[in-house]
This record gives sequence, structure tokens and C-alpha cells, in this order.
Amino acid sequence: MTNAKKLLAASAAVLAAGTVGAVAANAASPAAGTRTTVKADADDRNLAQSTHLTIAAATKAAQASLDAAAKEGQKVSVAVVDRDGNTVVTLRGDGAGPQSYTSAEKKAFTAVSWNAPTSALVSRLAQTPNLKDIPGTLFLPGGAPVQAKGAPVAAIGVAGAPSGDLDEKFAQAGVAALNQ
Repeated sequence: MTNAKKLLAASAAVLAAGTVGAVAANAASPAAGTRTTVKADADDRNLAQSTHLTIAAATKAAQASLDAAAKEGQKVSVAVVDRDGNTVVTLRGDGAGPQSYTSAEKKAFTAVSWNAPTSALVSRLAQTPNLKDIPGTLFLPGGAPVQAKGAPVAAIGVAGAPSGDLDEKFAQAGVAALNQ
């Protein structure tokens, strides 16, 4: 048997032994006397309520932002994220640049994270430049939070227009559509 075949056979044996040992270790059941019953307490003190946009509302807001941009001849992408920063809806407008999709998501994530329009957050970079290093954020105008009773519940991000001011204007159109 060649050295390569011996090495392969030895590796297979080690792998098999490890698998058997892992299965045996995981298959062992605790002694009958050591089992405890765990009871989940679902009282209010252990629960938190969160408000989220419905898919229909998020789609309405994204489409309103895209329509506002189209009326001005702008090709943009729009993202709507929930309170936790998870993307709910994204729309990439016809002809929107390839970078606009990701930029829209990051602007929305940034706006919901700080419950502020991203244009207002840009000035914070002068005081704290390492904010830009937080993963998933983009400190450029174009993100607008959606609030309920002053608390963030979602955000809309728009990217692809020639200026962040336009991106933010279109994001605000999406927020306004939710109030109609």
C-alpha cells in the first residue's frame, strides 16, 4: 500500500472513530432522577411588544418613494427595513445603478438604528468618525425613519439619485404615503 493510501485509510479511521464517539456522547440520556421540568413564564414581565409595518404598508411606502423618483426622472432603488433593521421590501427601479440596491438598504438600516434621517446623522461623523465603521451602516442622506408615537418602527432608504438630498426627499415621500 502506498503512503498516500495509508494516510487516507488512517484519516478515514480517525474520522469514523470521532463520529462514533460524538454520536455515542450525544445519544446518552440523563439519569431518570436528574430530569427537571422547565416551565416557560409568559407573564407580561417577560414579554416585549414591538410594532412592525405590514408587508402591504412597506410595499406601499417603497412604491411611493419609487414613484416620486420616477416623476423627477431619477433611477433609484428603495429599501424598507423593520425596527430590527431586517429588510422587508426592496424595489430596484428600472435603470438604477448596481450600487443603489445595497446603499438603499444600508441607509434604511442606519435611519432606523438611530431613529433619525441619515442627513441629520452625517454631521455626527465630524465628532465621532468611527461611527462609519459600524457594520451595515451608511452615513449619507437618503434614509428616513418611520415612527409610531415617536418610536422607530421601520425606515425607508433610497439611493441612486445624483444627490443625497434627492434620495432623502424620495424616502420622505414613502413615509408620507403611510400617513394617507
